[in-house]
Amino acid sequence: NTIAFTGTLHKTVVKQLRLKNPSNNTLAYNSILVGRDAADFSLPKGSTVTIPPMKQGFLNVEFTIRFLHPAEAVLILFSNKVDRVDGATMTFSLKSEVKNIEPI
Repeated sequence: NTIAFTGTLHKTVVKQLRLKNPSNNTLAYNSILVGRDAADFSLPKGSTVTIPPMKQGFLNVEFTIRFLHPAEAVLILFSNKVDRVDGATMTFSLKSEVKNIEPI
């Protein structure tokens, strides 16, 4: 899965990742950003998310477009055992693209 951060040069783009929990157990995830441009992406509301049974949770990913070249990173969500239950590890490719340049 790829999450595209498209926008104007020097603007901040926020994407909200919605995670669904179809099980009858609470799931918890820790997340990390890795890759060439991982330092340019951030998790402003924290790197952990807990998803109650049969509900959904949200994780925000933020990126400020600083350069014309595309930025790339990988978001990895790995399970934190809750009630002896592990969720599946998930990975998302993060890519940026400049669609507009506004004079400063």
